[in-house]
Order: sequence, then C-alpha cells, then structure tokens
Amino acid sequence: MMAEGILSAVQLPGESPRYELADKQHHHHFHCRGCGKVFDINKCVTDFAEMRPPGFSLERHEVTLYGLCSACLEDH
Repeated sequence: MMAEGILSAVQLPGESPRYELADKQHHHHFHCRGCGKVFDINKCVTDFAEMRPPGFSLERHEVTLYGLCSACLEDH
C-alpha cells in the first residue's frame, strides 16, 4: 500500500513505524505517554525555514508533541 501511495509511514522516535492515509495534508502528531495513541494535529504554527542555519536548505520538518490525552488525563 505504501508503494501504491495509499499509506505513508509515521516514524516516532524509539517506536516502530505507524501508518496513515497518504492523502492527508501537512500535519503533526500528539503522542500520549499514557495510552500510547497518536493523534493528528491539523496545523503547523511555525515557519521552520526561519530557524535553519545560514546557507542551509530546508526540505521538510516533523514535530511531535508528547503528553497525556484527555482520557488519560482524567485517569491520572
């Protein structure tokens, strides 16, 4: 399904790849440290191109937020 362009891999540090539909627009992820679920964050609020060192070319970026989802926060 990845070769056909239907799925894309979501690689989180220290985790096995997870997969999502490839036709999603640019987005980031929230990884709950309680239940391990990953939630989509459907916006990007920072212009990372401004952070690159002088003379560097930025090709892409990935941002993952970590914390507790609402269900785990209630159980905590």
